Amino acid sequence: MCGIAGVIHRDGSSDVGSEMTSMLQSMKHRGPDSSGYALFGPTTDLIVIRFKLADANDPRDFDFKERLERHRMEVETRLSKIGASIDRVERETEYAYRATVRYDGDLKALADYLEDVPGCEVLSLGHSLEIVKDLGDAQEVSSLYGLAGFEGTHAIGHVRMATESDVDISGAHPYWAYPFSDVAVVHNGQLTNYFQWKRRLESSGHRFQSECDSEIIAVYLAEKMAAGAGLKEAMDESLEDLDGVFTYMAVTQDSLGVAKDEMAAKPLVLYESDELVAMASEEIAIRALIDHEIDTYDPYEGQVLVWSR
Repeated sequence: MCGIAGVIHRDGSSDVGSEMTSMLQSMKHRGPDSSGYALFGPTTDLIVIRFKLADANDPRDFDFKERLERHRMEVETRLSKIGASIDRVERETEYAYRATVRYDGDLKALADYLEDVPGCEVLSLGHSLEIVKDLGDAQEVSSLYGLAGFEGTHAIGHVRMATESDVDISGAHPYWAYPFSDVAVVHNGQLTNYFQWKRRLESSGHRFQSECDSEIIAVYLAEKMAAGAGLKEAMDESLEDLDGVFTYMAVTQDSLGVAKDEMAAKPLVLYESDELVAMASEEIAIRALIDHEIDTYDPYEGQVLVWSR
C-alpha cells in the first residue's frame, strides 16, 4: 500500500505543514505505521539540520535521557570542531532535534562526522529542506513536531505500511539524498535492480542510511544533478535506468517532480491550477486540500512531469 502526496505553490507560500497533514491524514488507511514530511521553508544562508539520536521505539533504560544529553553535547562539539558556527540547536521531541548552523565546508564531511556520534542519524540537511518523520499517523506526527503553521512553498509526504522492514523512523519516508543539499524523494513501489544500483552508487563513494530502495532514487537523482543535469533530465534518465513498478516524487529547492514507470501500476492523481499543483495516490487527498469542485487527471505511463517556482 503506502500513500504519497505533493504540493507546490507557484507564486508565494502557504501553510504547507497543515496542507500536507490534511493530505496524508486522508490516506491514513494506506499506511498507519509512520508518516513523513519533506517541507521547504524560506531559503536561508544557514544550514538546517534535522537529526535524531534514538528511534521512537528504542527501549528507555535508566540512563536514556542522560545518554541522549551526552550525545547531543557531542553533536554540538563536533559541529564546532568541523568549523560550523552554531546558530541554534532545538529539541523537537525526546529524541529528535533541529539545528541551524553557518557552514561553508563539505556537506558529506559534516554529515559523516555527525553520524559518528552513537545513535545519530541525519534526516535532512539543506538551506530550506526539513524532513520530519516518525511513527504514527500524520495528525500525530504533526502534533508531536508542531508542524501546523509551517510556512513554505512546496512539500511532499508519505504514509507507510511496513512490508519489508521494521516499523521505525529509519524505514520511514521521505529520504534525503545524502549528502546533497535540498533533495528528497517519496516513493510508492519497488525497484527490482535495487542492489545493482546500491553497489554502483556505493562504489562512487555514497553511503546509505537504510535498506529502502527509495533512498537509492534520491541519491541517483542528486548525483545526476550534481553532474549538471536538471531535475527533469535526471528523472527522465531514471526511467531508463531504474527497473520495477513505481511512482515517485522528487523535490529540490525550487521544483517538484513526479515520475511513473512504463507499467504505471502505482496510482497517482494530479490537480493543476495557476496557483498550485497538488498530487497524491488518491483523489481524496487532493480534495482534503481544495474545497471546491475540481478536475483531476492521471499522468501517463513512462511520464515525467516537473513544476518549478
